[in-house]
Amino acid sequence: MTEARPGRLGAFDLVDPPSMDGLRACVHCGICLPQCPTFRVLGEEMDSPRGRIYLMRAAAEGRVGLTPTLARHMDLCLGCRACESACPSGVPFGRLLEATRGQLERRGIRGAGSEHGSLDVLLSLFPHPGRVGPLLRALRLYQRSGIRRGVRMLGVLAPFRKLASMEALLPEVPDAVELPPVTPARGRRRGRAGLLVGCVQRFLYPDVNRDSARLLAAAGYDVVAPAAQECCGALHLHAGRLAEFREMARRFMAVWERELDVIVVNAAGCGSALKEYGHWLGGEDAAAFAAKVRDVSEVLTESDLTFRTLPETVTYHDACHLAHGQRLRAEPRALLRRIPGLELVELRDSELCCGSAGVYNLLEPEMADELGRRKADCIRETGARIVTAGNPGCLMQIARHCRAAGLDVEVTHPVSLLARALGEP
Repeated sequence: MTEARPGRLGAFDLVDPPSMDGLRACVHCGICLPQCPTFRVLGEEMDSPRGRIYLMRAAAEGRVGLTPTLARHMDLCLGCRACESACPSGVPFGRLLEATRGQLERRGIRGAGSEHGSLDVLLSLFPHPGRVGPLLRALRLYQRSGIRRGVRMLGVLAPFRKLASMEALLPEVPDAVELPPVTPARGRRRGRAGLLVGCVQRFLYPDVNRDSARLLAAAGYDVVAPAAQECCGALHLHAGRLAEFREMARRFMAVWERELDVIVVNAAGCGSALKEYGHWLGGEDAAAFAAKVRDVSEVLTESDLTFRTLPETVTYHDACHLAHGQRLRAEPRALLRRIPGLELVELRDSELCCGSAGVYNLLEPEMADELGRRKADCIRETGARIVTAGNPGCLMQIARHCRAAGLDVEVTHPVSLLARALGEP
């Protein structure tokens, strides 16, 4: 039993504690259980949304402390928020999880067998383009020089599971593609759009940014891509590093013009975090900024773009933070169906997490690999030649497991297919 003390909420202090109203909204009906990836794999109540909320509420009511056991159950959560889509009571699970992780992080409470050392390294690298860029350029040389082939043939990385997992996940690192500061609108002008280029995406999937700018310009937007933009803080938010997240968010907001009509995001996790700025930062500026943020599929769905015939069989994976975080399911599908000749085949368990979840697949490779294998099995069933998803982490995870399953499929972002069918320079 944790004694309730003034200035505290049970085991939590009053710095960003999880909302008691949010915790009490859960009626423990269990509708969320079949939608939870970790519950599907493990079958453990404490690794379900209902079980995790029970632990959070018990801590808030002083019935349990913030222990390594509680922390481990929070670590295993992918933060996919599929439970939010299923919940009839509107439990804000994502915010509750992030607040609870924040409490654990600030006190240094680690789950048994946790990979917080690895998390520290990843968060010091991936959200910083100035650091990850040189690393990825070196890895491009590693891939193209033939060293990778030798490393894989000899099994050099086999004893180092985390490193082997990262190496297998890495796609072919392309040559750099720099977006111009402004891409002018073509045809009838609709407004001025800012475009987020991302931390890793600018290096691993620069074509997605290029194609996004091209489509937005064709839809009538002047597209602004500030060179000074860095990380939006999404990975830190999901990890509960809330103070760092707020610092990054404020720096991120400062580089954008106030005159922008919309801020367009083509990475689901980033878009979900940006739309939460009003909640986590407070104040009118953050709320006004968040109100301008829209996924690229939202913006393009409202355009009058037309496409040429593209005779392909395609299936679509719902990135978690697009389907569950931003509640965008119809828009990407509607855009794909506007391409003449394209057959869109629905994917079984499309909304079930593929196991990427930010850096989860690097921290929890066993769970992530199981979810990746399941996703590849579902893709095989469709018979599709192309798999598409609106998040770079999903693209890497799905491509890796499709390769491992021997599936001859192309894995790409929806905007890449739309740009391919646009038929314009």
